[in-house]
Amino acid sequence: MTAPAAIEFFLVAAPGLEQALGMEARALGFKSAKVIKGGVTIAGSWKDVWRANLMSRGATRIIARIATFRAFHLAQLDKRARRVAWGDVLRADVPVHVEAACSSSKIYHSGATAQRIARAIHEELGCPISEDAEVVIKVRIEDDLCTIGVDTSGAPLHKRGHKEQVNKAPMRETMAYLFLRLCGYDGTEPVVDPMCGSGTFVIEAAEIAAGLNPGRSRHFAFEKLATFNAAAWKDMQTTAVPRAITGFKFHGSDRDAGAIAMSRANAERAGVIDFTEFAQHAISELVRPPGPPGLVIVNPPYGSRIGEKQQLTALYRALGRTLMERFSGWRVGLITSDAMLANATGLKFKPGGAPVLHGGLRVALYQTGPLP
Repeated sequence: MTAPAAIEFFLVAAPGLEQALGMEARALGFKSAKVIKGGVTIAGSWKDVWRANLMSRGATRIIARIATFRAFHLAQLDKRARRVAWGDVLRADVPVHVEAACSSSKIYHSGATAQRIARAIHEELGCPISEDAEVVIKVRIEDDLCTIGVDTSGAPLHKRGHKEQVNKAPMRETMAYLFLRLCGYDGTEPVVDPMCGSGTFVIEAAEIAAGLNPGRSRHFAFEKLATFNAAAWKDMQTTAVPRAITGFKFHGSDRDAGAIAMSRANAERAGVIDFTEFAQHAISELVRPPGPPGLVIVNPPYGSRIGEKQQLTALYRALGRTLMERFSGWRVGLITSDAMLANATGLKFKPGGAPVLHGGLRVALYQTGPLP
């Protein structure tokens, strides 16, 4: 069992956003991208794996498949794991950690599965096994089929490397990007977030418009693999050419002064401070920025108790009234867990999309066409 020249790798998506991630993968030139439950599969080379990590804004992490085989008991798992060409992918001097999951299989003990695979790697290749290792081997046994992959990302991909401050219940950058994509955003129009928190939507939109790769400021686990070529990776990192943004900016506002300070600091680290503006004020003070119409995208508080939702109704109503009065021609994307709150805005929404798991709640994106 040797690692194939053409490998299959899996872009993990937030549940409910698989189709949007598939759209991004195809837009990045991965023609073999196939949407399945949980994400997108792509066939390609190790350079394609690096490029996906560097350029994908929507993937949570990227797993490269190393081997697949049938195993009906632990002794067979051990024997077949030792035939895997670990040295083609892993380095003997780099520690690894093994995680396993089993379902609908004769081998049902995930802990014993991880131990057998880890022992096989250590004894066949010699690399150390460590709980804190950056390189993680992912093992899944389902219907007696064992699939072994390596997490090529390391830290989750929403950790861009240039955002240090977040507010309460932040939306991850990966999810924010996919919601922007579902709203049709492509970087050629202004974006306004009237409840910007730590600035995620605004900064993500500005980065897209500026042509900045999301992974430009961080390291990846694939840099510790035997398949890595530092010179080729450096060349790939320098291919992006930032674009000038003229005619509009990206605007965020929030009634919390701390949120505005966080947003500005995050935009500065991301290198988009010149394209963004953040202001502290209430929804009632929101005004349309100069320039062409674009997208208003907002992730308001949801509330989990009846009393909270009753109070939030007034906030959603004020938001809808302000947008209707001042944002003619603009589209709206609103993320919330409660259809009643969305309807309280008085905005005319298109048919809803698939629910998305966010912070333990199922949320949905509510979109309008251009406001009258």
